[in-house]
Amino acid sequence: MQFGYNNDFVGYIPRPGGDPAARGLLVVNHEYTSADMMFPGIGPQRAKDGFPGMTRERVDVEMAAHGGSVIEIARIDGRWRVVPDAQEARRITATTPMHLTGPAAGDDLLKTAADPEGRTVLGMINNCAGGITPWGTWLTCEENFNLYFLGTAQAHPRPAALKRYGIPAAYYAWGKFHDRFDISKTPNEPNRFGWVVEIDPLDPASTPKKRTAMGRFKHEGAANVVNRDGRFVVYQGDDQRMDYVYRFVTARAYDPADRAANRDLLDAGTLSVAVFHPDGTGEWRPLVFGQGPLVPQNGFASQAQILIEARFAGDALGATKMDRPEDVEVNPATGKVYVMLTSNDARKESETDAANPRANNAFGHIVEIMPEGGDHAADRFSWEILVKCGDPAIAAVGATFSSATTGYGWFANPDNCAVDSAGRLWVATDGNSAGSTGRTDGIWGVETEGAGRATAKRFFSVPIGAEMCGPYFTPDDTTFFVAVQHPGESEDGRLSSFDDPSTRWPDFQPDMPPRPSVVAITKIGGGRVGT
Repeated sequence: MQFGYNNDFVGYIPRPGGDPAARGLLVVNHEYTSADMMFPGIGPQRAKDGFPGMTRERVDVEMAAHGGSVIEIARIDGRWRVVPDAQEARRITATTPMHLTGPAAGDDLLKTAADPEGRTVLGMINNCAGGITPWGTWLTCEENFNLYFLGTAQAHPRPAALKRYGIPAAYYAWGKFHDRFDISKTPNEPNRFGWVVEIDPLDPASTPKKRTAMGRFKHEGAANVVNRDGRFVVYQGDDQRMDYVYRFVTARAYDPADRAANRDLLDAGTLSVAVFHPDGTGEWRPLVFGQGPLVPQNGFASQAQILIEARFAGDALGATKMDRPEDVEVNPATGKVYVMLTSNDARKESETDAANPRANNAFGHIVEIMPEGGDHAADRFSWEILVKCGDPAIAAVGATFSSATTGYGWFANPDNCAVDSAGRLWVATDGNSAGSTGRTDGIWGVETEGAGRATAKRFFSVPIGAEMCGPYFTPDDTTFFVAVQHPGESEDGRLSSFDDPSTRWPDFQPDMPPRPSVVAITKIGGGRVGT
């Protein structure tokens, strides 16, 4: 029941019947752990050294610190506080039982000796960004799940699939103590991670569900919108250099009057991948078995396989290779969609295209998508680049903020994002440091319309070594939640550890290491944040 480690996505679900801006459930993803910052005296833990400081007990602590937290919070006398002993308070970890649902559930590629039915998996890992549905559930996205697997790929039944997903990356020692994280012993276990997980925070006895209809890749975000025909649409990024932007459209409509009717809405629908054409138009190509190149003679045996190995399907459909698509968010004021493209230092000059115009893109950019006719389920869209990130004062960087953006206002490496009710885009960054861009990560507000379009202003900065995550507003925009992840982590050559961190934020006590934290920001005197 302890709050987990590195917090990424933050979501807020108001208490039914009360003041939506004063009491609700806060849901928080815990993406990963940093052993050298969590445990005293062990130093860096690497596979090449055999993870010398890791024990079964420490690995189990790491597994417990992954996943997510549900807590109740209330604003009392102007300050947000945790409500003790809330009945919904809950931890989801790397060992919490979950159901695999949708078209791929029960497929042979999901079966293991421990789960011969291929329908039950223990835990979720590396949960990065996410989303909140209109029916009050939490969509949490498994991202770099490849990091957790050990073993060799030579004898694996599908070595090409392992390679396409970067497995095994061997960043963690879990496979030394738990056979399911050793691909030599449990070859299908990686297929059981890399999904969007739906959790009902209002029902602490409910079982989380991995929604296979939404595809398996390194999920970053589950921004969503109810389309004008009532269907539910989720936009998703695959956070990898040269990978893709996806969209999922449910088969049936969302029912605002019947929460139970939406319980399994995400188990049926169409997953598509984006193609960005040079003329500023684009199209969504569906990942449907039997259509186009997705046929047995090209190695696609079923719809289940297409979803489990969605990257192969995106390859076959000619999707546009993007500069690490991370969070994707819908603007409620305009219906436009913003795609955060963090960076891509692997793109060569010969590989640039209109949607990814810079080789060795160290700073990232933001693409704005306009659905055709305002229909989020339409096959086609138009697009343009909102900003190219980096310092506009350096011509070689090629940044394109508005001329009103000051030397303090520009940013790089956009990652998570949120859009307030007025349509302003709020961007959290990941990758800035004194050595790379000359500034810390933080939150920037970006105007998206009118004469001030593409003007950015710095709003909040993180402590040294940290990454900015999880921007989320209360419904009235009077509280802005952000997540400070891995404060004090090694940066720019400074080796940080539990015993000798580069900062002791937020406690600043000699006996306390730095702690990832959620921050609630309100305006002095009240009112909407950002006004």
